[in-house]
Amino acid sequence: MEPPYRVDIQCPEQVVGGLYSVLNRKWGHLFEESQVAGTGMFVVKGYLPVEESFGFPADLRSNTGGQAFPQCVFDNTLPGDPFDNTSRPSQVVAETHKCKGLKEGIPALDNFLDKL
Repeated sequence: MEPPYRVDIQCPEQVVGGLYSVLNRKWGHLFEESQVAGTGMFVVKGYLPVEESFGFPADLRSNTGGQAFPQCVFDNTLPGDPFDNTSRPSQVVAETHKCKGLKEGIPALDNFLDKL
């Protein structure tokens, strides 16, 4: 249920091992690796949990000698309307609120607008 980033990383072939090391440590999942034709550069694509993304670029740079360049894009959301009590997003919100001891339901937008 954790939101992932889709990560596209460009790096030279000699630092791919350091890239794999960082992604494994950060619970990343690779789904594609390809070499750019006519160059020694690789493009690696995968998923990285958003929570694990904090410090990811710095960790990647330190393990690849500054030669890997990540691009993170928010990728995957739960389908459905969080305001519909029968949908999966609504159930996730309810479970999270219960776990954290918050009020049930999604607060109305007016509650936030009044504070601006």
